[in-house]
This record gives sequence, C-alpha cells and structure tokens, in this order.
Amino acid sequence: MCIRDRMLVGPTGGGKTTCYETLRNAITALHCKNPETYYNISIDVLNPKAITLGELYGDISNDTQEWRDGLASKLIREAAKDLSEEHHWIVFDGPVDSLWAESINTALDATNALCLANGQRIKLHNRIRVLFEVQDLADASPGTVGRCGVVHVAENTVSWMAYVQSWVQRTFRTEEVLNKELKEMVLNLF
Repeated sequence: MCIRDRMLVGPTGGGKTTCYETLRNAITALHCKNPETYYNISIDVLNPKAITLGELYGDISNDTQEWRDGLASKLIREAAKDLSEEHHWIVFDGPVDSLWAESINTALDATNALCLANGQRIKLHNRIRVLFEVQDLADASPGTVGRCGVVHVAENTVSWMAYVQSWVQRTFRTEEVLNKELKEMVLNLF
C-alpha cells in the first residue's frame, strides 16, 4: 500500500505551512523546466473545526430537501473533475478529532473515495492529496493516523529569530531605508 496523504504535526508557528508551501513552490518551479516529470500544484486550506459537519461535508437543506455540498466535498469534487495535469492539495488546518476525521477515512484508504451522507462517492484520482496540519494527534483515531504518513516538525525547527530575519528582509528590501550595517544592527537588538 502506498501512503499518499500526510499529517504535518507540530506547534503553531513551527513552520508546518512553510514546509508544504516550499515543497509546492519547488515542484512548481521544476515544472517550468521539466513539465513531463513535474507538475503545478494548487493548495486549498480549510479549518474543519471552524464549521459544522454539514458545512464541511454537506447535508440536506431543510428548505428544499436537496443535497448541498459542504466545503470539503466541494473542493474535492472540483479537484476530481479537473482533467488537467495540475495536482491538488486539500489541507485540513486544525485539530483532528473523530467527529470530522472519521468521515474522510475512506478517502485516505485503498478505495480513495470520499463517501458522503447522501450515498454519493467522490473518487480521488492520483493527483489529489489530503494534508492535515495539526498541533498534535491526541484526539486523532489510530485508523486516521495509520492511513497517513506523519511528518513531525519539532518546536525548535524554526526559531523566533527566523521570523525576525524574514521581517527585516521583507520590510527593508532596499538600502534606501536601511543599509546593510543598519540591518545588522537591528538584528543584533534581538
């Protein structure tokens, strides 16, 4: 069995988002030089704990009695319909719990299909990846964790000084505002 999906585990501000964005940027840049081997990647990020299960996966409208897709099912359905060579990464950024994570288990296992409450199945082709960006796996079920590769980003992987250096580089791009000596002086204040 080939594990296609990943869990990035680590503290807030630890660099998890930067890890997958850097990987996406590198693969996309390589695509420009070698389009037969590499590919473009689009990323959609959602917080599953910020919305209800119905808003996440879909539910029946009380007014019309018709099915309406939720955010995750809509993103996955659109990615599944895409016939281009572009890859799609759907990122669930938030705590994993059994309430919402169990519903996506079928998309992570060998069937590679998201099963919805209305009986529909959305087949995930090999260009769709599911990523989980979480602080810990305390409330994740073994079934969900076992279907994913886990990448641990340690708390000290990215120090706070990296944020300061990045801020100085972005804020003072030209030497008209702050020359090299003054940039070093500002960095030494930290």
